[in-house]
Amino acid sequence: MNESTARPRPPRSLCHRLPPAVVLLLSVSAIALGMFLPPAHWPSHGALLCVLFAALGLARVPFAVVAGRLAIFLGFALLFAISVPLSQGFRGGFEIAQGILFRGTESFLAGLWLISVVPFERLLATLRRLGVPAILIAILAFMYRFLFVLWNELDTMRAARRARTFDRGGLAFRWRNAAQMIGMLLIRSLGRSERVYGAMCARGWDGTLRTLDE
Repeated sequence: MNESTARPRPPRSLCHRLPPAVVLLLSVSAIALGMFLPPAHWPSHGALLCVLFAALGLARVPFAVVAGRLAIFLGFALLFAISVPLSQGFRGGFEIAQGILFRGTESFLAGLWLISVVPFERLLATLRRLGVPAILIAILAFMYRFLFVLWNELDTMRAARRARTFDRGGLAFRWRNAAQMIGMLLIRSLGRSERVYGAMCARGWDGTLRTLDE
């Protein structure tokens, strides 16, 4: 291995040169500011959204990535927001729905900027240095790790479903299959968690999360 390959790559942008604690503080500050702004004061929320989009651009996050993830998030956020005035017969609750959309989008963009700038392992190490409880750090680490395991399991189940149905059937048929697949995924995830916990205990897991930088 020569010197050029052994040397770590330089940060990709100015945001990557910031200390992880500063990045975490800025993200939390943006989320807190969005929570304190009144939902009806849309110019302030618009300015905060512009700042967050500018931060993502400064971090060189591809626009396609931001747009794709934001579209998925807004689909769930809109459903949750519209449920508030719907529960009141559309006689009120619009300000709460507006606050859900604004604050949820701002929190999502701030979190996206955080995870795009700080690698997850460094983020966990920063949280540990800041005194966050070890159980919370372990939960975050396992959630991040096993999301990929569950996604692979979901891909396997989807491939098996396509092999049996060849994607035939109408919308109701697909919704019923999706509901059944989610239920099966929940059952399999519970079984997988039991096996993983048994393997961790067999290897001496004592509840303390350790990383390579320690």
